Amino acid sequence: MDNYNEKLDLKIPEHVAVILDGNGRWAKKKHMPRTYGHMQGSKVVEKMLYEVDDIGVKYFTVYAFSTENWKRSDDEVKTLMGILRTYLKDCVKKSMKNNVRCRVIGRKDELSDDIIDAINNLEEETKNNTGLTFTIAINYGGRDEITRAVRKLSCEVARGNLKPEDITEDMISANLDTNYMPDPDLLIRTSGEQRLSNYLPWQLAYTEFYFTDVYWPDFNREELLKAIYKYNKRERRFGGVKED
Repeated sequence: MDNYNEKLDLKIPEHVAVILDGNGRWAKKKHMPRTYGHMQGSKVVEKMLYEVDDIGVKYFTVYAFSTENWKRSDDEVKTLMGILRTYLKDCVKKSMKNNVRCRVIGRKDELSDDIIDAINNLEEETKNNTGLTFTIAINYGGRDEITRAVRKLSCEVARGNLKPEDITEDMISANLDTNYMPDPDLLIRTSGEQRLSNYLPWQLAYTEFYFTDVYWPDFNREELLKAIYKYNKRERRFGGVKED
């Protein structure tokens, strides 16, 4: 359910999801390596956590590393994993200070042991925080997530605990990585690209999309508010038809 920010005179989406795109191209324009762009992009994530919390967003989900990102150069993947290691460690103290609950979605079992330990520690330390829920998608792919959910339900069918005809959308949703939060109200993708890139395909079925040419390292509060102003002009019908 949208919150109303009287100071801004805006309906604030409860859940904002973001595809953090353009780090590499931003760095290239500055004649810097792509890895520099990723480091700057991680700093913007930290700033955005404060901004979305300040205006009243309750859930903030970012696409940090996809299942396809392993195909990038070894140097870039190594840098991204290094940034994640540092971020996951630093995030504990900052999240406790700001009452942020942190979760990670994706195939954690394929990550290195130290990153898995850092994820488990971050989730455990912040699990009782009652403020903004911050979710990081790491080694995440939407089709993979749905496949894993179907496999879980298939096991229940094989055991005789569930009939195929009794499977519902709610059951599938309950077996997704995101079962603890509502579907996104607003998706923001930076850098001018206009596709989902295998990000939350099930959850984004009725989400409002906002695409901007701004590269993620240049994204700020002003750009966030532009997206929310656009969101306020949308009429969400969820498949229904408004009567004249």
